[in-house]
Amino acid sequence: MISTDSRSTPRAEATHMPTRNRGLQEPVKPRVLVVDDEDDLLELVRYNLAKDGYDVECVGSGEQALQSARTNPPDLVVLDLMLPAVDGLEVCRRLKADAKTRDILIVMLTAKGEEADMVAGLERGADDYIAKPFSPRVLSARVRALLRRDESRRLEERETTIEVHELVIHPGRHEAMLVGQLLELTYTEFALLMFLAKRPGWAFSRAQIVDAVKGADYPVTERSVDVQVAGLRRKMGDHGHYIETVRGVGYRFRK
Repeated sequence: MISTDSRSTPRAEATHMPTRNRGLQEPVKPRVLVVDDEDDLLELVRYNLAKDGYDVECVGSGEQALQSARTNPPDLVVLDLMLPAVDGLEVCRRLKADAKTRDILIVMLTAKGEEADMVAGLERGADDYIAKPFSPRVLSARVRALLRRDESRRLEERETTIEVHELVIHPGRHEAMLVGQLLELTYTEFALLMFLAKRPGWAFSRAQIVDAVKGADYPVTERSVDVQVAGLRRKMGDHGHYIETVRGVGYRFRK
């Protein structure tokens, strides 16, 4: 049995640069919280991520995950869907609903790649998903890609504000205002909205949207894009019609 307490879990030496540099202090390794009730899987994931240079904490329940994320927010959470008591979907929902933790990236582990599990996770704000059983190398690659894109967006300074209709997007502040009200968007929803709003009237295929928002290595499924668009429209309320469906193509932002 392995301990779920990160203080007693051995960690490999870091060889990768971190996602955050805090002032003049030594660079801090990216923190990854792994949540699963299977000890063997925890150890496998911990070993591989630590070997890649991450500061890894492992916990075995949803309650522990919520407590850890709120006390010391990680950069990313690898979250199993099937957990006792508080399951992965509820953990994801609570993290995304909390202002302190809503920007944490979440990779959901789903059983057998079932579409219903994938859709449920995306609807609650997950940024990516991997089906069990999975290759540790694939998981490491997906974690690395997510953190790299997140770091790029955090560091990128854009001079101009995007304004279209009643929507105002501040890329540098990672804020979207609609009719003067702040939209509570997930990381992926914000990236999707900004991508479409930057070019009103332009129609983009689902594959183009995924390439821009998730990266070219992301497994494209039409359903995953549709889920994100549906979530955006719902949060935009009466203005959700600004995101138009282009039959046979994909989506565009109304000009």
